[in-house]
Amino acid sequence: METLSYMWQDAGYIAGLTAQHMLLVSIAVGLAIVIGVPLGILIVRHKWLATPVLSLATVVLTIPSIALFGLMIPIFSIIGQGIGFVPAVTAVFLYSLLPIVRNTHIALSNLPGGLREAGRGIGMTFWQRLRWVEIPMSLPVIFGGVRTAVVMNIGVMAIAAVIGAGGLGLLLLHGISRSDPRLLIAGAVMISLLAIAMDWLLHRLQIALTPKGIR
Repeated sequence: METLSYMWQDAGYIAGLTAQHMLLVSIAVGLAIVIGVPLGILIVRHKWLATPVLSLATVVLTIPSIALFGLMIPIFSIIGQGIGFVPAVTAVFLYSLLPIVRNTHIALSNLPGGLREAGRGIGMTFWQRLRWVEIPMSLPVIFGGVRTAVVMNIGVMAIAAVIGAGGLGLLLLHGISRSDPRLLIAGAVMISLLAIAMDWLLHRLQIALTPKGIR
């Protein structure tokens, strides 16, 4: 009850942290989509690139999040951005690449070969086949990678509070420093609810964007 009372009294503050948290995640995952999907297409077209690219992305994902955030500090300190927004977004961007690149690669690689042959047979170029046939057919699997990246990194971004990025992780940090379980519980609950809500919203968006014929 004390936690609920605190959350009600400080609802505005918590809402602000939630918006800040989601903005950080959205920018990081958005950048990962812009780079990861074309990269997935590239390694499908040039198969020799698949193993090194996916291996490198896997290695990045195995680095503990607190260590990766720490590594960002000296790198971005060179340009005066050692703490805050830039290193936090960069670290989460790197974490988001693997599920997006891997799912794009898997989706496009597993398409029936007859689809490509049919496209070639009617005179479609590579980009026309990609836009009108391959990407729409692969969209559910690609979107699955995006959903995984968003849900996973809503939790990861909480750790970015230790390098001054803000977000819901501040509730956890303040709860630990003040030995206040209300803040810890409020932070954990809000991060969990945000992850659940975003997964549901992205699932609905995935359904809406998937062509009716392949739902």
